[in-house]
Amino acid sequence: MTGLIDAAFASRRVVMTFMVVAILFGAISYMTIPREAEPDIPIPVVSVAIPFPGVSPEDADRILVRPTDLELRGLEGLKEMNSYAYESMARIFLEFETSVDIDTALIDVREKVDAAKSKYPSDAEEPIIEEFNAQTLFPIISIVLSGNAPERSIYRTARDLKDKLEAVSGVLEANLQGARDELLEIVIDPATLSAYNLTQSEIVNAILSNNRLVAAGAVETGTGRFSVKLPGVFKTVEDVMELPLKVDGDIVIRAGDIAEVRRTFVDVDGYARLNRQPAIAIDITKRIGANILDTIDEVRSIVEAEAETFPDSIKVEYINDTSIYINEQLNTLTASVITAIVLVMIVVVAAMGLRSAFMVGFAIPTSFLIGFILLVVNGYTLNFMIMFGLVLAVGMLVDAAIVIVEYADRRMQEGVDRTNAYMDAAKRMFWPIASSTATTLAVFIPFLFWENETGEFMKFFPITLIFVLSASFLVAIIFLPVIGSLIGPKMTIGALGRMPLSKAELCATPGVNGAYGRFISRAIEKPGLVLFSAIAIIVSIFFLFRAASPAVEFFVRAEPFEVHVFMSARGNLDADEKDAIVREVEERLTELDGVKSKFAITGAASRGDDMPADAIGILRIDLAPFEERRSGRAIMEDVRRLTMDIPGVVI
Repeated sequence: MTGLIDAAFASRRVVMTFMVVAILFGAISYMTIPREAEPDIPIPVVSVAIPFPGVSPEDADRILVRPTDLELRGLEGLKEMNSYAYESMARIFLEFETSVDIDTALIDVREKVDAAKSKYPSDAEEPIIEEFNAQTLFPIISIVLSGNAPERSIYRTARDLKDKLEAVSGVLEANLQGARDELLEIVIDPATLSAYNLTQSEIVNAILSNNRLVAAGAVETGTGRFSVKLPGVFKTVEDVMELPLKVDGDIVIRAGDIAEVRRTFVDVDGYARLNRQPAIAIDITKRIGANILDTIDEVRSIVEAEAETFPDSIKVEYINDTSIYINEQLNTLTASVITAIVLVMIVVVAAMGLRSAFMVGFAIPTSFLIGFILLVVNGYTLNFMIMFGLVLAVGMLVDAAIVIVEYADRRMQEGVDRTNAYMDAAKRMFWPIASSTATTLAVFIPFLFWENETGEFMKFFPITLIFVLSASFLVAIIFLPVIGSLIGPKMTIGALGRMPLSKAELCATPGVNGAYGRFISRAIEKPGLVLFSAIAIIVSIFFLFRAASPAVEFFVRAEPFEVHVFMSARGNLDADEKDAIVREVEERLTELDGVKSKFAITGAASRGDDMPADAIGILRIDLAPFEERRSGRAIMEDVRRLTMDIPGVVI
């Protein structure tokens, strides 16, 4: 390996150029790396949804769930399968082993579901098969349109805005929450129907047989070719009203003669409100690998541009904006990294002097920037696990640089010129530094083979340390010696060049060094006592820990920025009865302190994958910024206290 060091010193300009290029690309990588809160981890879960409008939960279990379960049981690598039957839908969740390739699992699930489709009733809709992903499960921001405007006005505004937001490159989906689909309602007058001697079935058949597009192929004319079609799709209300139903001589009876045709919405099965005002929300989910901050900035700019054209009665508000949380989190961790660097530099300056501290301090940002290059090349994002890894790495990555600079300084104080001093330091310290770095990395390498969702989440921590500490080894062995040979002092002969202090001289030294020398001298004279004391301390700590029995949690408790209030109730409740319960919860929480906004969704509109089976609604409480409110846990306790006595309802 000394040949590598000789080659580096023989081509110092090439090494310096490579270092500058690495720093430049590292800075670009840091500025362009996608940022997000949690790591992007694969979740080996596949969802199968089978819509069947109007089916009861009992029938959905019998005619949808059971035949599908029988087909899916034989899937390779299947760990657990849970099935649920709802009104108008059946849903099956398949959890696979983490070693299973999720793309292959999706293909297998589709084949099994296709085989089960032959046993479904003809009215069942096409099954929806989806892969779960941590980044696509939850919206990164929700845009809420609310106000006293007519429902159709809010709906059309939200629908147009949804189409524009889905065109953003980083947006995967923009889903409407609390919106009812539009439809045409044909109200027949029975007296008029009898007068024209028509039946309801004739009218229904006439409408269904006409509302379709018939492709009639193509016609060859000898001089050209053109397609032929029979347009019969209804595009406007007038198309339905002009539809001929019956011809009696010269009289043509049209739909408009016997019925009233009007635009309306499907029947109400849920409500949505923001701060007790009618509302429709647009939930935005991002694509995998997209920069969440850039995506939210682009979404906000589009919304703000479109909001200038909205009616005055429609207000726009953002809830669950994760960019605020991510910025606060990353800024806090960035400040922690900077603080750690400053503290490390203070210690190094106090121990080694200003010039040597500059050489050691150079290793910190250089190692970080090279680490960012490796993160970007491997497709990782900047998240809080990586930032924690950087905080931990600050104190470790300077170890190799300290050894090189300290040894080179000692050699120069003995009279060696700076080039030979740094070359000698790199050669002499190569294997000790390599061994030290390898043993440190060996502690974290087993984390890479932790095969479950937790392991996929935690692996970003050791990956960051491996990248940064490997970069620090390169900086200490190659870059620092070359830089030191170019800008270090030519030769300094000083106090460190004399013989080491004797035991008596060390013990007689005043201050901390002397006290440490006297303590070590006594400890060396009584090794048995020192060994016994060490064992006694270890055993005492073990028994004290067992006696304390501290509470065990999977993850640290964090301050919430959003609170979800789920409401569950049983019985044959209609949409208005469910909404009345949700309104009562809203009413009780009106004066809740520390709340920015409250978005309520009732009934079918609130149905989500994380909802209890008997949930009737959800209240999403967006908390005020942390510095402007009390503890989020205190707010949650107040929510429980204010809603605990609603009869027949579980909060």
